[in-house]
Amino acid sequence: MAKGAEPGAVTARRAPFVLLVVVLLGSGLIVLLLLNSSLNQGSFELSNLEKQTDELSDERQSLQQEVDQLSAPGALEQRARELGMVPGGSPAFLNPDGTVAGVPAPATGQPSVAHAPGPLPPLVLDPTPAASTPAPAPAPAAVPSAGPPTPAAGTGGPTTPAPGR
Repeated sequence: MAKGAEPGAVTARRAPFVLLVVVLLGSGLIVLLLLNSSLNQGSFELSNLEKQTDELSDERQSLQQEVDQLSAPGALEQRARELGMVPGGSPAFLNPDGTVAGVPAPATGQPSVAHAPGPLPPLVLDPTPAASTPAPAPAPAAVPSAGPPTPAAGTGGPTTPAPGR
């Protein structure tokens, strides 16, 4: 102890210093605790994001495999035949000057969906369909009676106009 100082005075001067040290240590521990909690929370978020990234990578890989399978030439050919497409012949190309390179020819073969349910696709794609299909034979002329013919009761069929109208 110091000479001439009372024992209570020395303790009174040390009390604020001790209190300051205790407050600094306590606040340091609280800051470390908060920092540790924050780092743990970030670590959990990181692990969840890594797990999600792995799942999405697996899904992307499976989708890419599916695209590769559907893009394979054999699968494309099978799907095209199911849609009624037929293999084309040798291709013809238009040159920039308007000339044709190659011999254009229609595709040959019958579509494979002729027996499938639903509307049938055209068998031949021809720019002039009237020339490729025969015209229907005209109906025999009926002898006109007193009035125009009427459809049978309940059929709702089309009426044919009387001659001379």
